[in-house]
Amino acid sequence: MIKYNLKCKKCKKEFESWFASSKEYEKLVNINKLNCIFCNSYKVEKSLMSPNIQSSKNKNDRMLNNKKMRNIRNKIKDYQKFIKENFDYVGDDFSYKARTLHYKKTKNFRGIYGNASKKEILELKEEGIETDIIPWFDDKKS
Repeated sequence: MIKYNLKCKKCKKEFESWFASSKEYEKLVNINKLNCIFCNSYKVEKSLMSPNIQSSKNKNDRMLNNKKMRNIRNKIKDYQKFIKENFDYVGDDFSYKARTLHYKKTKNFRGIYGNASKKEILELKEEGIETDIIPWFDDKKS
């Protein structure tokens, strides 16, 4: 992938766009498929770009960010471990099981966790069923 700063010859505005390669950019220009996002003109050309030079500060920032990400990932894994030990996994039946528990008004039950789409989560919340979305790392990938 390559990112270019582009400038419209008609409205003089600049914008960025990503391309699979420099050849892909040239191909789109040659067949008039590259247009300005502001005025829709096809008179678009590459603009001057500054090189992306990595300083030691950037490297230190990246290392700090990586450390923060590892810490966050470890906290999420701890949270996952707690959930696995204290809740019942219901897989893709999460919405059905959540409704069953909610409408049966069962007082003493273990919590559940599983998979649900954003739409299903919204529907559950609209019905007054308390849910939370938790980031989840697959054990095989971590």
